[in-house]
Amino acid sequence: MDSDQELAYDYSPRFRVYKNGTIQRLATETFVPPSLLTPQNGVVSKDAVYSPEKNLSLRIYLPHQALESVDENINKKLPLLIYFHGGAFIMETPFSPAYNTFLTSTVSAAGCIAVSVDYRRAPEHPIPIPYEDSWDAVRWVFTHIAGSGPDDWVNAHADFGRVFFAGDSAGANIAHHTVTRAGKKENGSFGVSGMALFHPFFLSEAILEEQEDGVRRYMEGIWEIACPDSEKGVEDPWINVVGSDLSGLGCGRVLVMLAGKDVLGREGRVYVEKLEESGWGGGVEVVETKDEDHVFHIRNPDSVNARLLVQRFAEFLRYV
Repeated sequence: MDSDQELAYDYSPRFRVYKNGTIQRLATETFVPPSLLTPQNGVVSKDAVYSPEKNLSLRIYLPHQALESVDENINKKLPLLIYFHGGAFIMETPFSPAYNTFLTSTVSAAGCIAVSVDYRRAPEHPIPIPYEDSWDAVRWVFTHIAGSGPDDWVNAHADFGRVFFAGDSAGANIAHHTVTRAGKKENGSFGVSGMALFHPFFLSEAILEEQEDGVRRYMEGIWEIACPDSEKGVEDPWINVVGSDLSGLGCGRVLVMLAGKDVLGREGRVYVEKLEESGWGGGVEVVETKDEDHVFHIRNPDSVNARLLVQRFAEFLRYV
């Protein structure tokens, strides 16, 4: 066998990465079409291109009742959620069944408008490309702030005084970095009310030292695939968020969701502690589901705990 065709990383049954840099995604990636004409759980959706040159889209979700109100000239403004999907920077899309289900459930429960962002994935597009794509999507969303952007739903219904960023796992990592970037004056200081992080994918040497060798190698390998050019490994600021200055986080409220059986939970707790100690000045709340594992709400959306998580998220988004 050609050495380039030899396996570099084997994460079966999810994916394999070869020494030549190619990836074989073993899990079927199903595209769920948007439901513009047939509401699901009282929610309609459509796709919009935010980066034609990169062929990148996002999915927009809206309560069907709000869409009907356009004809009545009511146009009630709704909280705006910008969501970044998980998948270790390598797997999943906003158009997969799991994320379509989660965003539909969230919009139904919260009565918000949501934008679920597609970004290019590693290893074909290593870090920092996922962050840059996500930032481009945020900028596209904020072109609607004066009501004259390219999408009529966002123009008519998004309340830019109530903007929330959120994500799970790698998407939570992206949400943190994007909110931090949004708070910097040189970037225009986009107004962000709050951020919700579900089981955030943050790493550090400290957390890996506590793990068994197999778990440690698993986590290190994921990061090596996502960010092959990093000279600092898991101490890289992209992934070792708790080692960075958190005082400039660009929002006033943070909700951190943790799972009791998740090995990443420790780093999530440290993140909360560091945020509280940083002088940031906002308010942070932690909700931990004791008997669940990483992104359980994505894997098993019909469970009691997943439904409770969605309801708590909805309360966070509805809070004024």
